[in-house]
Amino acid sequence: MTQHDVAIIGGGIAGLMSAWYLAREGGRVVLFEAGDFGAAASGANAGSLHLQIQYPEFVKYGEDWARTYAPTLRILKASLAMWQSLGDEVGEDLDVKLGGGIVVAHDAAQMRLIEEKAKIEAAVGIETHILNRFELRRKAPYLSEDALGGGFCEGEGKANPLRVTPAIVRAAGAAGATLYRETPVFDLSGKAGKFSIETPRGTFRADKVINTAGAKAADVAAMLGMKIELSGFPLQVSVTEPIAPLIPHLVYSAAGKLSLKQATNGGCIIGGGWAAHQRDNGHLATNPTNFTGNMAVAAGVVPQIANARTIRSWTAWVNGTPDWRPILGEAPNISGFYLALFPWVGFSAGPMAARLISELVLGRHLTIPLDGISVLAD
Repeated sequence: MTQHDVAIIGGGIAGLMSAWYLAREGGRVVLFEAGDFGAAASGANAGSLHLQIQYPEFVKYGEDWARTYAPTLRILKASLAMWQSLGDEVGEDLDVKLGGGIVVAHDAAQMRLIEEKAKIEAAVGIETHILNRFELRRKAPYLSEDALGGGFCEGEGKANPLRVTPAIVRAAGAAGATLYRETPVFDLSGKAGKFSIETPRGTFRADKVINTAGAKAADVAAMLGMKIELSGFPLQVSVTEPIAPLIPHLVYSAAGKLSLKQATNGGCIIGGGWAAHQRDNGHLATNPTNFTGNMAVAAGVVPQIANARTIRSWTAWVNGTPDWRPILGEAPNISGFYLALFPWVGFSAGPMAARLISELVLGRHLTIPLDGISVLAD
């Protein structure tokens, strides 16, 4: 039986990129994905590349929460820099465009909140430009006439998840990682140097284990007696028929949940954290009430969207925590067991989260210290 240096549980972007990085360093790496690679979230999300504190959570949880969460933006900033060169590294155009993100305000109270949020972001090196009505119209003439102003964060953008996952799978495989799809982990036991992983393909041994299982990560951690405050949340996204080039930015609304961007082919991708419906058998389906609400918010911000037909909606499982902070590092009291979980915005953070967990596994100096960022470093 082959003894692997590292076993990775979960085949989303963080797991696949960790496998790639570690295999490039000569490690014997095996990865197990219960379904298909990237199918739960990494390949099914809306493709937004986030950098700023999300406005709905800022309103819901307040300034104290935002100040505690803000250091996490350092990882997002570094990760978005990695996104810009990732296509060249994997030899694939990933449709990465960082045209900036705009939070659109419709009244004075929303503008004040955007301004307060921007001050907290600035304290950790993230610049958000406050735009009045006329400045906003010059930058984004496609927005509704009743937009009062907004906050513009130039580092944000988009990528194409349908291209990203296959490209990283190819890169990891070429580097020598062994990748298994449709291979759930039934049991995990042992300790550093002697981990045992039970799967339908048999029992595997590994010196170290990385948990990148996303919405199922709490179940994996529980196999070793570790409890983490993380759950899976079913969300939905929609796309319109292609229209003429209109929206170069990632657009949010302070009036309701929204993420809106235009893909390279002209389709407008509309999401923002609206819940999908979970059937009795566990499968997901689009929630028609939330679909209607999401489309209404989008049309209220960009009126021309109302003239475009929606041609497809889909669902995804996203992992989330109450405080939004990453669970990134080696587990306390379980030597050799690592977690790389970046709740809610894992696609954006994936490249840097994978680099950091790989550095930890290899015993190297961290590119970004995790103190004050990861709950495991508190």
